[in-house]
Amino acid sequence: MSQPQHLRGDYRHFQPITTRWHDNDIYGHVNNVTYYSYFDSAVNAYLIAEGGLDIHGGEVVGFVVSSACDYFASIAFPDAIEVGLRVGKLGNSSVQYELAIFKAGEDQACAAGRFVHVFVDRTSNRPVAIPETLRAALERLLTT
Repeated sequence: MSQPQHLRGDYRHFQPITTRWHDNDIYGHVNNVTYYSYFDSAVNAYLIAEGGLDIHGGEVVGFVVSSACDYFASIAFPDAIEVGLRVGKLGNSSVQYELAIFKAGEDQACAAGRFVHVFVDRTSNRPVAIPETLRAALERLLTT
């Protein structure tokens, strides 16, 4: 079964990330679980810079409720990578991110993943509507 292509031009925002020595596993490439930390870092960097998310004192926080990743080619320290980010679905209190890992300058993704954030009240942990500043930032990443 052939894998769908994930090309650089399909993504709306890119977050550069520098791989670290300890990202490599015993097989000499970045361990699969580390890709999830790259995804999380890229999304949260965007939400903080573009959507005004206050991770320390804000009333609303995003909880990851679902995630997945498909791997196509290895990356390893000291590769310079970029995480491509787009929004596939935007609901009242949730958003589905679609992400891809690209080696710097390459058009074909090494991995592609997705995860869902549900935004909740920090105190009650109950879902709330996505605040307008965050929603506006997420709408800029919508693909449809």
